[in-house]
Amino acid sequence: MSSNFQLPTSNYSKIIKAESKRLGFLSCGISKAAFLEEEAPRLENWLNNNMNGQMSYMENHFDKRLNPTLLVDDAKSVISLLLNYYPSELQNDDSYKISKYAYGQDYHHVIKEKLKELLHFIQNEIGEVSGRAFVDSAPVLDKAWAAKSGLGWVGKNSNLITQKVGSFYFIAELIIDLELEYDSPTTDHCGSCTACLDACPTEAIVAPYVVDGSKCISYFTIELKDNLPQEMKGKFDDWMFGCDVCQDVCPWNRFSKPHNEPLFQTNSEILNFSKSDWEEITVDTFQKVFKNSAVKRTKYEGLLRNINFLKK
Repeated sequence: MSSNFQLPTSNYSKIIKAESKRLGFLSCGISKAAFLEEEAPRLENWLNNNMNGQMSYMENHFDKRLNPTLLVDDAKSVISLLLNYYPSELQNDDSYKISKYAYGQDYHHVIKEKLKELLHFIQNEIGEVSGRAFVDSAPVLDKAWAAKSGLGWVGKNSNLITQKVGSFYFIAELIIDLELEYDSPTTDHCGSCTACLDACPTEAIVAPYVVDGSKCISYFTIELKDNLPQEMKGKFDDWMFGCDVCQDVCPWNRFSKPHNEPLFQTNSEILNFSKSDWEEITVDTFQKVFKNSAVKRTKYEGLLRNINFLKK
């Protein structure tokens, strides 16, 4: 990497944060790229207790998940970014439910484009900087990095929570080989609240800050490829793709404000379909409604399986 950098690192951090705001990100925090010592035993314990269910990919690249220098040569900084996805309208009451993050276009593509723009900006403004963009599809512990960067704290439901904003946002990272000014973690504001533990329909939050992924409705409706377990019948609270219960009941989400990202605008069918509309959905309608959606991940057959499981 070139060392012809003139500005102090604090100025680099300021212009990066200003550009991230211009690109529509909710907030930006920066931390030093180093081994995640605190997370290592937690991750190991979680995997040893089979809380990843059939998500065997969680067992891969254990070292890379904890050490960003194994993902980007000579990594110096992890830039964490939040992008709001809270919708202005919700599905009608007589409907099978879809997690709010999947109302609009697939976030992977939307955020990847913004991250590419941010990296190009850094390279144009600062110099020869190398790095990689990550959006939930590589071995990066995004919540840990966002918390380290002061963007929020990891709550009892294991989601990143931010005062004044809540938790309805995506987390993404740029890992780069440039030294920057680093932010400090914030404090935990869950207090004695147990709303998420009390509300989880499948009791997946087995202890404060510990979610058994193999019991989560999101896992069952998206990740699990087998038949849904009969003992879970009647416990899905009408969720056919993902689940927002532990976020919906979180007091901090009273402060959620609708996003202003045009690509996250909700398809009207998602808002207006009734249960019977979903029960009669055809392959063609599925392809049309979810053309560029994260819901395609479960495929038509998977969504149909989930809907049939929810039928009374």
